[in-house]
Amino acid sequence: MRPPMRSPGRPEPSRAVQRHFWQRIASGVTTAEAAVAVGVSCPVGTRWFRHAGGMPPISLDEPTGRYLSFAEREEIALLRAQEFGVREIARRTGRDAGTISRELRRNAATRGGKPVYRALVAQWKAQQAAKRPKTAKLAGDERLREYVQERLAGSVRRPDGMIVTGPKTPGWKGLNKPHRQDRRWATAWSPEQISHRLPVDFPDDESMRISHEAIYQALFIEGRGALKRELVTCLRTGRALRVPRARSQNRPQGHVTADVILSERPAEAGDRAVPGHWEGDLIIGTGRSAIGTLVERSSRSTLLVHLPRLDGWGASPPVKNGPPLGGYGAIAMNAALTTSMTQLPEQLRKTLTWDRGKELSGHAQFALDTGTKVFFADPHSPWQRPRNENTNGLLRQYFPKGTDLSRWSSTDLEAVATAINNRPRKVLGWRTPAEVFEEQLRSLQQPGVATTG
Repeated sequence: MRPPMRSPGRPEPSRAVQRHFWQRIASGVTTAEAAVAVGVSCPVGTRWFRHAGGMPPISLDEPTGRYLSFAEREEIALLRAQEFGVREIARRTGRDAGTISRELRRNAATRGGKPVYRALVAQWKAQQAAKRPKTAKLAGDERLREYVQERLAGSVRRPDGMIVTGPKTPGWKGLNKPHRQDRRWATAWSPEQISHRLPVDFPDDESMRISHEAIYQALFIEGRGALKRELVTCLRTGRALRVPRARSQNRPQGHVTADVILSERPAEAGDRAVPGHWEGDLIIGTGRSAIGTLVERSSRSTLLVHLPRLDGWGASPPVKNGPPLGGYGAIAMNAALTTSMTQLPEQLRKTLTWDRGKELSGHAQFALDTGTKVFFADPHSPWQRPRNENTNGLLRQYFPKGTDLSRWSSTDLEAVATAINNRPRKVLGWRTPAEVFEEQLRSLQQPGVATTG
């Protein structure tokens, strides 16, 4: 009933296994974790993810009982090996005898010269026969394909029409993911812009229509043959694979527990009238260099934390999951912050509000060493640390972006902090942060003055 099929070698895992793999990918786990969870090797899982462009090639909905499952095929194979007849197998599996008869004829293995029913081969044959390959719209419509390609790879032109070549970018190399800094010098349109522009340019031609999702699939999925794969370098993200939404949102933040989120911070910390509450963050430079910044909420006084690189930096290539040698790993960060904060009076180091960076994952030990309770702002909410964000912008005058910040010594950082703290601020009535901070210190030193804390 079916023409001979090519030998599959070792048949690929069943669709149930692949479906569970993509369901785990959709939940946000890594490709390796999803592969191990469903019982396939990590290279197989990586190949599935890469060939599909990061998008599930099959429906994630569980199939209905209309079709035989792999478990049912295993049961049929066992009963057939025990030489039960078709009607007995149908009675025991709860299927129609015609269904069992067709299954045994269609999907039996025939490499040995006579049909032998094996569940794995039968599942593979059923999956191959169920495929309904469809030509992608961009592959079958040359005019539409040319329109999309021209706008994806749009070039910068002078007023006279000459193309501006721009900086030369590295060529596409096999499966390597293009880096964001290597994106093409182009005024490329996004797939969504192209999709919505088509009705404007071709209002009466219904054939010139395509969704932005179809354009992304043509770029990301291997074997579509519609668009040149190197056009992904024209996308604003520069990605060669789609990143599952849950994975992009599932960033490791296990160090942020319910008791250290911003809503648990004391109410007095939100009021600038009470000193001793700080906001902190990192300024990042090239070569994994960084400087820690601390800003007191009421006086705007700034402390800069020196984060030198550790011994061994640059001596050998970086080791994946190895010890961080850039200077702002959890241990190094705790030590540097503790040194800076313990120089202050105890009454002036009540709380510290940080972003969700992993560099402060050892905040519990830091709180024990300094007595400063750490709280973390909500994800993607820089306005919850406004003084620190504003100060970091001022500090970029001294530490420009794209520079190696490790060249600055602790003495240099003290000089910059002194310069920032002695600039008059409008919000302070044109007083300097140093003057306001000095008033706070004097008030703490006066006998009989009650302090909160």
